[in-house]
Amino acid sequence: MLIRRETPADIDAIRDVTNLAFKNGPEAGLIDWLRDDEGWVPELSLVEDGVLGHVVCTRGYVGDTPALGLGPIAVHPEHQRAGIGKALMHAVLGAAEARGEKAVILLGDPRYYSRFGFRPAAELGITPPVAEWAPHFQARLFAPVEPGPFRYAEPFNRL
Repeated sequence: MLIRRETPADIDAIRDVTNLAFKNGPEAGLIDWLRDDEGWVPELSLVEDGVLGHVVCTRGYVGDTPALGLGPIAVHPEHQRAGIGKALMHAVLGAAEARGEKAVILLGDPRYYSRFGFRPAAELGITPPVAEWAPHFQARLFAPVEPGPFRYAEPFNRL
């Protein structure tokens, strides 16, 4: 399986797979907004080569410390549980660490994301933008980060 950076030719396919994975929720529109935001990190928008899956990390902050917000991550429903999501996660986390990023933050199922080294963010003193997210708000640290509130790239505020 080949994981690579997205190209302009992938944008429609990313939108399609995201809409399928999220049942036409707001996630595909969010990715479009993120591409036009200063928080966009092109090196961290990755696809499975056939665009059966996509993951993106964008610039966020823990207090004043740069960090990454992971998501959305999407895999075509007919290809879920085939290792695409796992490959995308390993690739984006490896790329983030190689860039010297200090932390990756996400909102998701702790039972799934713990296999990638994520821990409850509260254990690290990182608080979510919405208090009710705390049970599903997680962090993977590559370097020490001062405790504080996490804020996503601005387009997340439009959801």
